[in-house]
Amino acid sequence: METTTSPMATILYFGDCNPKSTAAQRAEALKRLGHHVIQHSPFDTIADLVGPMGSYRWFVAFHYRTGYRFMQSKVGHWLRTILANTPKPDLIWVDSGELFGVGCLKVLKNVGCPVVLYNVDDPTGQRDGHRFDSLLPALSLYDLVVVVRRETEVECQTLGAPQVRRVLRSYDEIAHKPFPRPTAVPAAYRSDVVFIGTWMPNEKRDEFMLELLRQGVPLAIWGSRWEKSPHWKELQVAYRGGALGGRDYVAAIQGAKICLGLLSKGNRDLHTQRSLEVPYAGGLLCAERTEEHQQIYDEGREAVFWSDAAECARVCHELLRNDELRESIRRAGAQKVRELGVGHEDLGRLVLSEFQLN
Repeated sequence: METTTSPMATILYFGDCNPKSTAAQRAEALKRLGHHVIQHSPFDTIADLVGPMGSYRWFVAFHYRTGYRFMQSKVGHWLRTILANTPKPDLIWVDSGELFGVGCLKVLKNVGCPVVLYNVDDPTGQRDGHRFDSLLPALSLYDLVVVVRRETEVECQTLGAPQVRRVLRSYDEIAHKPFPRPTAVPAAYRSDVVFIGTWMPNEKRDEFMLELLRQGVPLAIWGSRWEKSPHWKELQVAYRGGALGGRDYVAAIQGAKICLGLLSKGNRDLHTQRSLEVPYAGGLLCAERTEEHQQIYDEGREAVFWSDAAECARVCHELLRNDELRESIRRAGAQKVRELGVGHEDLGRLVLSEFQLN
């Protein structure tokens, strides 16, 4: 793996430290590039506020729904403590940023180095309610805001962000690396058609999966909360297990003949993480037809697309009958996604190049 060590930047990184999160993967990619990354998880401040008898789940839900406005003093104190005990960084990277309001950004700006926001959600959209209420007034204080959708780019500019850059979502060069041989994928993760994702109310993913089953598609479902679906009894036959991460996630992608990619309508998605992760990890992407998907991949040659469940079922049946075509599309998609330059390391270089830190 190519690395760069001169000059090595010191990056103070605020983001989810769970190794399975994309925020943690981005931090690891920056380390692989040769930079010194000091990581802190902002959500530690929530954990610290909950006593031994408290309800962590209730506490998190309360602050999520109130836009973390009642945590700003606590988060600001937490930041000042970290900064007082950390050598001056060359750059501060904030991943997601919902806990950091105006006061918190002023604390970070006092350090005297660039402050970057990298947000792959939809902070200016409506799906997440008040989640980003503290973040939005602070956009004007970031030196660079990185987002993944056209609407978010325009709306962040309207809200005063001085520099906004739109990028594609990304895969991780290490975490999503395919197994060296398909036979190395454990049998438990092999399937014909797989969907890996969470059940969400109002997204109608369960209705889509139910229609595929009715159309005779041999479906496997991995993910959280599917038991909450009103169609759970009918879907249970296809359910394999809960949320996947790490090598299990890669195994389920590479072990499937076809991988379904669904969008989050509430998040105004026209492509998702799966759109890049699936081809990189050795899967064949079968996703909803959108302008962005068609810009990324040559339809029918590098990926396949559909507009509804009926078309998706037809596409799946056709591909399952044609091993040669399926393998040709899978290989072409894997090559294309690597040519795009949208690995975490690639996008890390892109962000740092804005400040001559590569």
